[in-house]
Amino acid sequence: MSARVRDGGPFVVQGGDTRRIGLAEGETLTASDATWDYDPGALTLTVAAGVPVEEIDKMLAAERQRIAFEVPDFRGLLGRCGRSTIGGVVASNASGPRRVGVGACRDFCLGVGFVDGRGRVIKSGGRVMKNVTGLDLVKLMAGSHGTLGLLTEVSLKVQPIPEATATLVIEDLSEPDAVSAMSAALGTPFDVTGAAHLRGEYGGPARTLIRLEGFESAVAYRMGALQSALATFGSSTIEWDAEANRATWGAIRDVTRFQASSNDVWRVAVKPSDAPALVAAVQPEDVIYDWGGGRLWLLTQAGTDVRAKMGAGHATLIRGSDETKRRLGVFHPENTVVAKLSEGLRRKFDPDQKFNRGMMG
Repeated sequence: MSARVRDGGPFVVQGGDTRRIGLAEGETLTASDATWDYDPGALTLTVAAGVPVEEIDKMLAAERQRIAFEVPDFRGLLGRCGRSTIGGVVASNASGPRRVGVGACRDFCLGVGFVDGRGRVIKSGGRVMKNVTGLDLVKLMAGSHGTLGLLTEVSLKVQPIPEATATLVIEDLSEPDAVSAMSAALGTPFDVTGAAHLRGEYGGPARTLIRLEGFESAVAYRMGALQSALATFGSSTIEWDAEANRATWGAIRDVTRFQASSNDVWRVAVKPSDAPALVAAVQPEDVIYDWGGGRLWLLTQAGTDVRAKMGAGHATLIRGSDETKRRLGVFHPENTVVAKLSEGLRRKFDPDQKFNRGMMG
């Protein structure tokens, strides 16, 4: 692989082709799926970047463990049919609803191995958090979308599957009130691991959802206290059924309610208190408030320029026509300082710009 990278290019780094959103051009490069090193006692996992996520989930579940950051599956949203790989997850820093409570993908990355644009094999970090050598480089590769090199190996911290999950549900809140309720919940000491708001569907009410996880007795106590703390926002119910909770949060994680539409989908990072005003300005067909309002999923008419309606924040065009992606850009434009840093990093790791060329289009 090193010689191939050193002597060839340009390349498109690809995992299972389930979450690619850019317009990259070049020869496809994929990682091996051959390496495993799992230590349940230490809650650490090191695998080749090409290993499918579903195989990792199955192996972890046998030990009552899981990937903590709730990996989203965008195959339905993007119309793909491949198998998501762990390298693709790390390269895109893919993080689901639980990110609001436990952190993003990059926060669980302990180490990486990759081949850079010169064909050099680089390893950074380790399998335990106390080994911090190169940890910043590990975080840098998480979310790099294959622009700095081909991930060949990743090491992750995993976590036990909790004994119980419960979701507090408040109905019929306005979107500003829902954001206030979620912010209040996240400000409590009750370890919220999900905070989302959904508009009503098929004549049903809007729902504000707050998730708690842990030992059953602790969740019961914390949920009662949380219900009291949020009483000023109206009456609430608690969903205890495990399968119902999996379905609810899985649909939020995978943006399931947008899958039937062919219109554009935007992912927006914004200050939660600014979210309702931005939504009102964009007037999307539908919206999902996740991360307490800090992440918005917007379903918009084809060609809508969400960034033109924004002040502060960050918007990524997740789904749209190639023409729209070329016109508006997939990724949010970088400010001058960040652009200079990014260019410096690319010169360092990929001076000939071999990797994922054109993806910013």
